[in-house]
Amino acid sequence: MKTLKINSATRKICLGVFVIMLLFSIESQAKKYKFLASSVVPAARGFAKITKDNNHNYVIKMKVTNLAEVKRLDSSKLSYVIWMVTDREETKNIGQLDSSSKFMPRNLLASFKTITSFTPIQIFITTEDEVDVQYPGSHILF
Repeated sequence: MKTLKINSATRKICLGVFVIMLLFSIESQAKKYKFLASSVVPAARGFAKITKDNNHNYVIKMKVTNLAEVKRLDSSKLSYVIWMVTDREETKNIGQLDSSSKFMPRNLLASFKTITSFTPIQIFITTEDEVDVQYPGSHILF
């Protein structure tokens, strides 16, 4: 019986192809949702990417570009608050999108990441006077 010998270069190529295929399969499981254009900050663009982790929790990653500091808006609010509507029709405050100049680079990029056990149905951002509010206000950014 003959044995097949695979040289080192062929082994590295096969391993590389396998890793690339694995990365594409993981990335394809992520659902990416673009936010609609904002009337509050028209230049801002953003998206949310939702994946499931090994514990069946939802990982929510968000990125927003060209986001003005919240203090510069006409509404004179103090923070951007991120909200999630769950499959149980509950609206939850899941965090704050930081737009202060010390945390954002010159291109006004903000990002956010959280993990939740609730199934997200809708995600939106509002401008609020406080970070720990329980109900969203009327100034919806995205």
